[in-house]
Amino acid sequence: MAESPEAVESAGGRRRVEEDARARGIPVRIVERPAARSLEEAAALLGIEPGDIVKTLVVKRSDDTFVFALVPGGRKISWPKLRALLHVNKLQLPDASVAFAATGYERGTITPFGSTTAWPVIADSTVAGRTVSMGAGEHGYSLFVDADALLAGFDATLADITDPE
Repeated sequence: MAESPEAVESAGGRRRVEEDARARGIPVRIVERPAARSLEEAAALLGIEPGDIVKTLVVKRSDDTFVFALVPGGRKISWPKLRALLHVNKLQLPDASVAFAATGYERGTITPFGSTTAWPVIADSTVAGRTVSMGAGEHGYSLFVDADALLAGFDATLADITDPE
């Protein structure tokens, strides 16, 4: 039985993630999960701590380029820290359509893996040294990856870019 066009399109995000991870030599595990209404609920569904869920935020620079900011659950971007690191005066979180155009992923599914453009990755220093969960390119799925392998595979900048929420 053939898959519906919607199912094929939906699975495209996961496939891009898996292909990119394989090409980078980074082992990932993608699991199906139900929708969650909060970070705490998502962590409970996945059997992990909220801080082990890493949000991939698309941050727009004034020159219309972007960076991926990896922010652990329970933390938020510190705009002064991130601006200082990037040596810029202005940064913003773009609207959903701009983030989609920059990455090929909808909000809630964004990951550096398989992005339509390979933007630089900046990870908060608290991400290193553990296994984390993040977007898997498609709603209803989460990706698990060794953070150190992720950081190395993307030549990520590791820096203090967050504050507690």
